[in-house]
Amino acid sequence: MAKEVVNPDELVVVGEELDHVRIITLNRPRHLNVISSKVVSLLAKYLEQWERDEQAQLILIKGAGRAFSAGGDLKMFYEGRKSKDSCVEVVYRMYWLCYHIHTYKKTQVALVQGISMGGGASLMVPMKFSVVTEKTVFATPEASIGFHVDCGFSYMLSHLPGHLGEYLALTGARLNGKELVVAGLATHFVPLEQLPELEKRLISLNVGDENAVKATIEEFSLHVQLDEDSILNKKQIIDECFSKDSVADIIKSFEVEASKEGNEWIGPVLKGLKRSSPTGLKITLRSIREGRKQTLAESLKKEFRLTMNILRTTISADVYEGIRALTIDKDNAPKWDPPILDQVDDEKIDLVFQPFTEDLELKVPAQEDCR
Repeated sequence: MAKEVVNPDELVVVGEELDHVRIITLNRPRHLNVISSKVVSLLAKYLEQWERDEQAQLILIKGAGRAFSAGGDLKMFYEGRKSKDSCVEVVYRMYWLCYHIHTYKKTQVALVQGISMGGGASLMVPMKFSVVTEKTVFATPEASIGFHVDCGFSYMLSHLPGHLGEYLALTGARLNGKELVVAGLATHFVPLEQLPELEKRLISLNVGDENAVKATIEEFSLHVQLDEDSILNKKQIIDECFSKDSVADIIKSFEVEASKEGNEWIGPVLKGLKRSSPTGLKITLRSIREGRKQTLAESLKKEFRLTMNILRTTISADVYEGIRALTIDKDNAPKWDPPILDQVDDEKIDLVFQPFTEDLELKVPAQEDCR
């Protein structure tokens, strides 16, 4: 396993049992509750145990501090870069955990007070109920560091209306709580100051009946209206540009729109897109497009291959350069290889999508009832 810096006395995930309610608290607040191998193991342990426990009916998950979860522990991956497949176990377990969450047999509620990004958002979006606030921030910024949208998001984003999925995946654009509800990535918007009281009410409800849980949440939730400048009000431009066949064509189309009056918002987004890993962008676009035609299980298997091939630097070491620039040296000046889209060979992109031999594939059931 890759080395990860975790205090052995630190409870990185806290599990509580209160009659028929079970509570998971992601408990690395100083690290924005990033997901380490220990976190994955504990999450899997609790969820599997409680799914079998007849006394457990309602599962709540929340984050300590100001974040829900900022995603995977990038430093763990970076420190394991020189050891072959040092992260294969945690990656495999995480993808299985994602499948388990999507197909869970009991009612789950995510209480998402703050940052929910990348793999961290995979603990929010698939839940039966996901409650967000005015402080919630969602993004899938993996392509920008030479990675790809993972943890089931090539499936989830690709099934959003129009081509919003491509936009979010390629640009890493952020959505706030209101936008998450309107986009269908969260179910309810509750003011942050009301979240503790909602949690108390759900605990006192003490049942997992979906209608009862929904009714309780709706006592606290507000009807949302998008801000005028919300990206979700730019649907026509997004669909026009991000429906193009290639990343290069998407950027060209976006540049044309940026030159039109009233589209000043595009400039910063375009700048970020052009600073991202060309290899990461190409892999991500193809993955989203494939996800639109795949089942959840097929998407997870594909993402597992992509993750392992990217970490193995099968065609590029961009992911480690991206992590270095963002979290290690923090110079925000990655040197991509290759540095421009035109030099990213499509045949090489094919390599990271190739199936593994059967014994090395992710083993998730094709049918939910076979789990």
